[in-house]
Amino acid sequence: MNIPSTLKTTGRAALLGSLALAALGSVAAFAQEAAPAAAAAAPAAAPTPVLDTGNTAWMLTSTALVLMMTIPGLALFYGGMVRKKNVLATIMQSFAITCLVTVLWFMFGYSLAFSTNESASMNNYIGGASRFFHHGITVSTLWLPGVANIPEFVFSMFQMTFAIITPALIAGAFAERMKFSALLIFMALWLLVVYAPIAHWVWGGGFLGAAGVLDFAGGTVVHINAGVAGLVCALVLGKREGYGTTNMAPHNLVYSVIGASLLWVGWFGFNAGSELAADGLAGAAMLNTQVATAAAALAWMFAEWIVAKKPSVLGIISGAVAGLVAVTPASGFVNPTGAFIVGIVAGVVCYISAVKVKHMFGYDDSLDAFGVHGVGGVVGALLTGVLADPAINALGKDASIAKQLYGIVFTIAWTAIATFVILYIVKALVGLRPTTQEEVEGLDISQHGEVVP
Repeated sequence: MNIPSTLKTTGRAALLGSLALAALGSVAAFAQEAAPAAAAAAPAAAPTPVLDTGNTAWMLTSTALVLMMTIPGLALFYGGMVRKKNVLATIMQSFAITCLVTVLWFMFGYSLAFSTNESASMNNYIGGASRFFHHGITVSTLWLPGVANIPEFVFSMFQMTFAIITPALIAGAFAERMKFSALLIFMALWLLVVYAPIAHWVWGGGFLGAAGVLDFAGGTVVHINAGVAGLVCALVLGKREGYGTTNMAPHNLVYSVIGASLLWVGWFGFNAGSELAADGLAGAAMLNTQVATAAAALAWMFAEWIVAKKPSVLGIISGAVAGLVAVTPASGFVNPTGAFIVGIVAGVVCYISAVKVKHMFGYDDSLDAFGVHGVGGVVGALLTGVLADPAINALGKDASIAKQLYGIVFTIAWTAIATFVILYIVKALVGLRPTTQEEVEGLDISQHGEVVP
C-alpha cells in the first residue's frame, strides 16, 4: 500500500512529537517523585504561632470575672462587715486600690513581675525594666507562643486583676482605723516591693517556681502574701478604739452575702482562668473550685453550730471564702476528691483561726484577712503537696510538702519584713491612724466628708 508523501511527513512529525512528550512526562514524573524525598530530607520549619481565639475569648471572660471579685465583690463583702459609720470608707478602699494598682501595674508592676531581667542571677528574684509602660508589646505579641497563644495585652490585664485584689484583701485586717492618705502610699509601695517580686518568684521565672513550688492560681502569691501583710498591719496599727468593749457587729450582712456570692462566681475566672486556656484542666479547676467552696462553707457552718449552738450567715459565707482561698493553689493539681478534702480541712481550720486563735492572742484582725486568707492559703499550699494528682496535671508528680513549705517560708519572711518596713516609712511620712476623735466619729465623715443616711 502506497502512503502519500504528505502523510509520511506528518507521521514523522507526530512520532517525534510523541517521543518528546514522553520524555517530558518522564522528567515530570521523576521530579514529582524526587520532590517529596527532598522535602522529607529537609527539616520541617516550625509553624508560626497564631492567636488562639478560643483561649483568648476565655481569658477575656476570666479577666472580667476576676476584676468583679474586687469591685464590687470584695467592696461589698468588707463593706457589709464594718460598722455603718465606716461603710463608705471601706468600699472606697477597694475602689481606690483598683485605680491605683491599675496605673502602677501598667507603668512598672507587670514588667517587674513577668519580664526577664537582663541579669540571670537577678532574674531569680525580680523581673527587668523591658516592659515598663508595656513597651514592646503590640496587638500581635503573644504570651506563651506555641502554647497558650493569647495576646500579651490580655495576659497582662488578667494578671493585673490579681495584683488589684491582693492589696485590697489586706485592707480587711486594718478596717476602720487607717488614714486614707496612708493607705494609698502603703499600697503603692507594697505592690512594687512585695507583690511584684513574689509574683515573679513563683510565676515569672523566679527561684520558687524553679524549685518546684506549686501554686496554680495564687495561694502563695495572693493569699498567704495578703494574709501575712494584713497581720503585720493589724499588729503595727494596734486595735480599734473600743475593741473588746464596744459593739462592732457587722452593720449589713446582706451586703456581705452579695459580696461573697460575687467572689464565688468571680473565682471561676481566678482559678479556671489560670490555666490560660479553654481546655480540660480549666474544667477540672472550675469543678474543684465549686466542690471545695461548698465543702468549706458547710464545714465552717457545722463547726460553728457545734461550738456556738447556732449556724450564722457570717459563718457560712466566711467558710465559703476560706474554701475558695484554700483551693486556689490546688485547683489545677488535685482531683475533685482532693478538692473536697481541701474544703473540709480549710473550713474547720479557718474557723478555729478566725474565731478562737484571734481571741486567744488578742490581735485585732478586723475582718479576718489573716485568719481566712493567710491561714487558708497555708492550708491549701500544704495540701497541694499531699493531694496533687499527676492524672490531673503532670506537674503534680513531683509535688511534696517540703517544696510547698519552702515556698511558704520564703513568702512569709519577705512579706512580713517588707510590710513592717513600709508601714514605718508611711508612718514617718503621713502617720498611719486618724485621731481618736476621727476614728470614733467614723472614717466616712472624717476621711471623706460623707455618710450613709
